[in-house]
Amino acid sequence: MPTIRLASETDFAGWRDAARGLRARGVPPEAAIWTVDAADLFSPHPEGEGDHPKGGGGGSPDDAEQRGSPSTAFRGPPPPTGEEKPLFTVPREFVELADAVILHRSDERFSLLYRLLWRLGREPNLMRIVTDPDVAKARAFAKAVSLAEHKMKAFVRFRLVTGAKDAAAPDPKTYVAWFEPAHRVTEATAPFFARRFANMRFSILTPDVCAHWDMRALAFTPGADPADAPGEDSLEDYWRTYYAAIFNPARLKIGAMQKEMPKRYWRNLPEVALIPELIAKAEARTTAMVGQAPSTPSRRVVRAVQRAARDAPYDGLAPTTLEAIAAGLQMCRRCDLYKDATQGVAGEGAAHARLMFVGEQPGDQEDLAGRPFVGPAGQMFDRALAEAGVPRDQAYVTNAVKHFKHELRGKRRLHKTPATGEVTACRGWLDAERRIVRPRVIVALGATAALSVFGKPTAVAKLRGQALQLPDQAQGLVTFHPAYLLRLPDPNARAEAYGQFVEDLALAWKLAA
Repeated sequence: MPTIRLASETDFAGWRDAARGLRARGVPPEAAIWTVDAADLFSPHPEGEGDHPKGGGGGSPDDAEQRGSPSTAFRGPPPPTGEEKPLFTVPREFVELADAVILHRSDERFSLLYRLLWRLGREPNLMRIVTDPDVAKARAFAKAVSLAEHKMKAFVRFRLVTGAKDAAAPDPKTYVAWFEPAHRVTEATAPFFARRFANMRFSILTPDVCAHWDMRALAFTPGADPADAPGEDSLEDYWRTYYAAIFNPARLKIGAMQKEMPKRYWRNLPEVALIPELIAKAEARTTAMVGQAPSTPSRRVVRAVQRAARDAPYDGLAPTTLEAIAAGLQMCRRCDLYKDATQGVAGEGAAHARLMFVGEQPGDQEDLAGRPFVGPAGQMFDRALAEAGVPRDQAYVTNAVKHFKHELRGKRRLHKTPATGEVTACRGWLDAERRIVRPRVIVALGATAALSVFGKPTAVAKLRGQALQLPDQAQGLVTFHPAYLLRLPDPNARAEAYGQFVEDLALAWKLAA
């Protein structure tokens, strides 16, 4: 019975080469034993059956061969007899799935993947049978790995340490984080942090492998011990103050917090100490927030806005600051939506952002909070921005219509799509935001936003993913509204649309940069 010793826990290249040879020689899955070589150089290795020192690190060489066509050629070693096949193909989706499954901590992952590879020889459409036990298990492994990557992006907390100055890096500041990922995703996730913190020297220490960024290139070293984790620094008080300030008691869901923030991450999160008190005070804070009257702008600003914006033509005396727009919205009477809304909701974000997102209108929670995209659609929007690598605080987020249009259903206020006349009446505010912010790229989230941005009805599904030139020299993109994704009943369709949504956000950020 052949024993295959791989160079590391994430040795995808070694597994791939061994699997090629085994299948070419007709070795069935139940006859192969997969293990990881623990650097025992003196143990006997069966000849030709499994030393692959060139693997390790979870890499996947020969990308052109693997991902360049709908199927992937597996070229194993020359077979000893004429009956064996040196060349075979597998679907690209299997290679992509295997690339993720190999990062799972299950000891079964190597044999599971080889079992799928073996069966693909007789069942070429196997990967499409989602109810098959092997396929379902592999997909579950890949999903767990993807979730581990997401958790790492969400819960890594850097702490400031100091280092020696050198000519290439005169700034001695270095940031170090300790993290214990559920699966071996450090190397796969490290490029995200390098892109997001390109101008910051950092190290991420994990038990599996450590990632280091020197503002030029990523490097990896063996795993660290928890004793190497950095202690608290002077920045953590700032972080706790920030977390307490953004904690929204009206959106508190304790079960969701416990699910999304498992205890394994708590000791590395400085904000955890605040959470019990914030939860205890949540109900009282929610009651006070809902009962609080909208903030009143200064009389000087009100008078200026009355002269410049209230019922004024769009091309005359338009507001020249975002503060003036926010104040003017509270007095806007260009349509009747103000009568039933709590307040006008202005945009927020960087005053001169390169990227602007335009939604449809405020929802129920946005109407109460006075901020755009803070409800369920806003949560999905934030998650997609994080996956696309788009920092929300560097973009400007607003809506085509600034007041909440709804109908009462018992005590609930249900969203109603704004009419074309209401979109047109409110367009002056969006035009003013565009003139002040002057973004390079404007993303219309949904058909209503596209009508306001492009000035005509736009087919979202047909035009999404395309850069369209706007009259003010900005580039326009159209994609789905996050609320549309929440309403899709079919999980597969929702997952596919969400993936396209993330792709569109990443494209917008790339164009803006």
